[in-house]
Amino acid sequence: MSLYRAKPAVRKAKPYAVASLLLLACAALTRWMVAPENSFTPAPLVASCIYWLVLVAAVRSLRHVPPRRIVVVIVAGSVLLGVAAVSGPPRTSNDSARYAWDGIVEKAAISPYAYVPAADSLAALRPEWLFRPGTAGDDGKTVCPADLFGTESVASAGYPSGDPLCTAINRPQVPTIYPPAAEIYFLAVRAAVPDTVGYLPSQLGGWLISTAVTLMVLSILAKTRGPLHLAAAWSWSPLVQLEAVNNAHVDVLACALMLAAAMLLVRGKPLSSGAAFGAAVATKLIPVIAAPALLFRRPAAFVASAAGSFALVYVPYVLAAGAGVFGFLPGYLKEEGYSQGGGARFGLAQLVSAGPWPMLLSGAALAAVALWTWRSTGPGNLWQRQATLIGLTLLIVSPGYPWYALMLLPFVVLSRRWEYITVIVALDVLYMVPTVPPFGANLERGVLVAAALAVAAGAWRRRRSRYAAAGTPQPDSAATGLLP
Repeated sequence: MSLYRAKPAVRKAKPYAVASLLLLACAALTRWMVAPENSFTPAPLVASCIYWLVLVAAVRSLRHVPPRRIVVVIVAGSVLLGVAAVSGPPRTSNDSARYAWDGIVEKAAISPYAYVPAADSLAALRPEWLFRPGTAGDDGKTVCPADLFGTESVASAGYPSGDPLCTAINRPQVPTIYPPAAEIYFLAVRAAVPDTVGYLPSQLGGWLISTAVTLMVLSILAKTRGPLHLAAAWSWSPLVQLEAVNNAHVDVLACALMLAAAMLLVRGKPLSSGAAFGAAVATKLIPVIAAPALLFRRPAAFVASAAGSFALVYVPYVLAAGAGVFGFLPGYLKEEGYSQGGGARFGLAQLVSAGPWPMLLSGAALAAVALWTWRSTGPGNLWQRQATLIGLTLLIVSPGYPWYALMLLPFVVLSRRWEYITVIVALDVLYMVPTVPPFGANLERGVLVAAALAVAAGAWRRRRSRYAAAGTPQPDSAATGLLP
């Protein structure tokens, strides 16, 4: 009898035990990804690919956790993973060094658009964890130890003195590229801490915002009667741990505002939705690609509210800096190849054309996707359309930065269009591959083709499922793919 009574307890404990073991594996992989002793590549890329496979099993293991406890389990897991993610300095990007510097400059009541980081006039503001004097090499160029700041060191020179200068900030000779809403966030993160404090405030800010996204995803899943455990596919993912927490990319704030805009629109609040969306665009600009899916309810009111929110954030900075508020954006677009389609940009179109045609063909494809999304989106299929719109846009444009996919993943989870995870992995490979000889353009385009085939296979599978239903109506949000 005692053995008989023990069985339910064993069954009840089993999902927690399995989930805990898999979560510990995810934490170990996170620590491996951010460990400073690992080389830039291939350690983070290999760990990330393994991590995605472990994540599938981890999410599946949560299916049998009672709904009343799933929120606690998921958030507790994100705390453990967050501790691992902040255990080292930013691993694969030094963008948060610029975030910190902009916040420090703003604390001193100086516009972040007014001076470049190397400006000698701001020398009194420079903390040692961001700036150090450099040494002049035999060729007269600045020499910096590679690990001087615990992350990438950038050799530069003071302006206009020309004195050798080492910094953790990339492109220290150009003004900031980040829009005003991002600058407000940078100031908020640095306002309560001394300038001598390093990356941790930004990393904790990224964790808090990613947790807010987790709670929003859980809320949406509860309202749509979806499986709550799927929220762990966001909260426990390697993308969030590396890009939102460890690298502390501000894209996670844009992601949170985009998701809030979608939630508010579904609830019949286009003015509030537009305000949130305008703030998202004023944070990173790229969220504007999601606009076509948000025009199904009082579009004029939505657009007016978004424009007003955007202008409200921009006006104070425009008054202070004028056209300088655009910062390095024009130079960035040219440098990154968006104006010519260089590197892997518009990589799929480069398979069939050359010269200016990849950009033109990609523009036409983006316009077609946007038009289809605008005409076919409603409150009943918003999450599916957002996943498709953002996923296809990233696939077509093929930026070389995986953190852009932070705004895609919540919609993948909510729509259960898991094939778009391949787009996220492809962007990860695009970011890592250029530093891994002898690979190059062939591998870059190969991963884009693989992601495109996976997306096409997912669409074909859903269409086949509808036909197989023998006339039974199928909801557009039918769950298909790797996870339940």
